[in-house]
Amino acid sequence: MTTAGPYVYGIVAVDHPVPARLRGVGRPAVPLELLPVGATAAVVSAAPVPLRARRRDLLAHQEVLLALALDGPVLPMRFGMLAPDAEAVRGQLEAGHERNVRALERLAGRVEMNVKVLPATGALAALVAEEPRIRELREAARDHPGYEANLRLGEAVAHTLARRAADVAQRIVPELAALAAARAPGPQVAEAVSNMSFLVDRRDVPDFRAAVDRVSSRYRDRAELRLAGPLPCYSFVEPEGALAAAARTGA
Repeated sequence: MTTAGPYVYGIVAVDHPVPARLRGVGRPAVPLELLPVGATAAVVSAAPVPLRARRRDLLAHQEVLLALALDGPVLPMRFGMLAPDAEAVRGQLEAGHERNVRALERLAGRVEMNVKVLPATGALAALVAEEPRIRELREAARDHPGYEANLRLGEAVAHTLARRAADVAQRIVPELAALAAARAPGPQVAEAVSNMSFLVDRRDVPDFRAAVDRVSSRYRDRAELRLAGPLPCYSFVEPEGALAAAARTGA
């Protein structure tokens, strides 16, 4: 296998265990190693050439980070981060040493939980019952069927569903944030009116899940909630991390 690298998964404490069974991206999958600098280390492996965003490699990257996070905090890198050589990685670890130590301390014992809020599906009955404007347009489309009437009804339904879901998001985000150490908005996602990540103590994950279930049931006629996690703490690591200058996206 032709390789390049190192391929960088993330930053951990220098004494962070790396399970021998863990393998990185590429086929055949390659073992991991630590590049230590002071109290921190980068978790790296050799990378295949060319590196592509194949599903198996995306999953391998994610599984490495999740497995590492079981034994302590990890500053995760996005998939596809390559460095020109080991010395470049060590140089960046040294330059960002204090910042990385503080970030690892902040993330210790914590995970990322992501909650997306989408308009409710199958909520037409609730819309008709609770929204006079939708009721009027539905009656008009029934009494005088045609393209324009159906178009007006469809646009009004879509707009109202989104408004109702956004109202739910405004209500529940503070409620969920009370169970978290921090929150961070995520990128815009198709159909979602809110994409928010929460930094949650690992021991509090069951309570956080239960809270999401409660609000999901409470507002089921207005919004659909999608919960993902525990996840690596991507949303709570500085965008320009300690390896940004040394690494490049290879995918």
